[in-house]
Amino acid sequence: MIKVQEYRGHIRNWEALCKELGIDKTLPRREREEAILVKAYETWGYDMADHMYGMFAFALWEEETQKLFCLRDQFGTKPLYYYVTEDGRLLYGTKISQIMEQDGFVKELNEKMLQIYMSLTYVAGEETFFKGVKKLLPGRYLVWQDRKLEIVRYWKPEFHPEEGKSLEDWAEEIHTTLQDIMPEVKTKEEEAAAFLSGGVDSSYVLAMSDIKLAASCGYEEERFDESKLAEQTAELLGRKFERRVISPEEYFDIVPYVMYHMEQPLGDASAIVFALGCQAAAEHAKICYSGEGSDEFFGGYNMYRNAERYGENLKTFYVGNTNIMKEEEKRKILKNYDENVLPIHLVKEIYEENEGLDPLSKMSDVDIQIWLEGDIYLNVDKMSEAAGLEIRMPLTDRRIFEIASRMPSKYKVNAEQNKVAFRTAAAKVLPEEIAFRKKLGFIVPIRIWMADERYNQDVRAKFGSETAAKFFHMEEINAIFEEYINGNSDNWRKVWTIYAFLVWYEEYFVKR
Repeated sequence: MIKVQEYRGHIRNWEALCKELGIDKTLPRREREEAILVKAYETWGYDMADHMYGMFAFALWEEETQKLFCLRDQFGTKPLYYYVTEDGRLLYGTKISQIMEQDGFVKELNEKMLQIYMSLTYVAGEETFFKGVKKLLPGRYLVWQDRKLEIVRYWKPEFHPEEGKSLEDWAEEIHTTLQDIMPEVKTKEEEAAAFLSGGVDSSYVLAMSDIKLAASCGYEEERFDESKLAEQTAELLGRKFERRVISPEEYFDIVPYVMYHMEQPLGDASAIVFALGCQAAAEHAKICYSGEGSDEFFGGYNMYRNAERYGENLKTFYVGNTNIMKEEEKRKILKNYDENVLPIHLVKEIYEENEGLDPLSKMSDVDIQIWLEGDIYLNVDKMSEAAGLEIRMPLTDRRIFEIASRMPSKYKVNAEQNKVAFRTAAAKVLPEEIAFRKKLGFIVPIRIWMADERYNQDVRAKFGSETAAKFFHMEEINAIFEEYINGNSDNWRKVWTIYAFLVWYEEYFVKR
């Protein structure tokens, strides 16, 4: 007998799998998807993920052989953690808090992760901030039997550029593939909303869907506010639109909630806005569409246009989408700096795997394996679940990535534009001024709010706290803070990253 012990996610091709595996498709969703997991395991064994599309992490218990099988989807959209106790038992769950509640767990800080976090602003790689708690990385499965642990990588991003197709050919393939995927993202009976920014990704998803309500977050500070552009897009597409205006007071008030539910510190300031957006969306819907994935697949970031210039030097410095503190600076501010703990070590194997690829493909590979899993998907999963909202990401799909993996880099970025083929595909259903709009990014006014004495009192207090003194040389971090207050706006990310860690640490190691 096989029992589903843990499951989080959404299986997109459930109708085809029900037909192939002989499962009653009228079953309630949870029952139906658990039946798919069991039958797929019985049919295909460890290769079952090759037959599934969607977002998932799960654990199956095989009673007859006393074997545990855990698997995480190819991109890591859903988390799965494990911990081996001192007496040799395996604790596991899709949340760290599940492991913490079990007998045998010992809560200890894994302080070396602070050194990685201070550069990346998120927790990358297998280890976590809790000593002994590890992530099952994307595209891996875990087998636990007779107190022996085996982890196998069943999938990894691979790039095999094909010549001979035109820009229009690639755009058409993206578009027709997304047309095939969209009906799988939800059933006709399910009601959903969609997050909408001023960018092409969420606009394309909305245009390709039957979603009636689009939601966006905005600010009183107009230069940071994309929601007006989003509203124009919604109106053009004939959809209802809701705008949540976020004040600095509510932004700072929710930071402890975010760090607690995130379970690990995340120095991405947009995560706070996303949490508020999830709460607002949950008032109207149980399911929400979001546009993550295409930037990393199709060359969406402006820095990707420098890829050729970086060339072979990439493997000496490129560790993902963010890298805010160099080693000299961390050596100055951290009380326990370890020369052997370097972010570049996290990507060494990735560069060995992609040896011979063009520079843009290498950058994409790093971001898909490090940044997407460690920041973007973590944020989407944790904040949506905390709000009681389920987020589905149509563009994060193996079938979409498979196109990107074959596409030459010249159709991803050029001197004038990023995500060229993807935007060309989007222009089939969107006006060109939306499809080819310059990427703005999910910008937040925190860079100006945090310098305002009306709002930064907790930041200042944390920078002078006993908690800060445990980990940092106080004069060094406060010098960074004062430089920022006095006009060096480039320091805002460093200040926020330190602050987010201090809030998280107090949530888990001081208050609890």
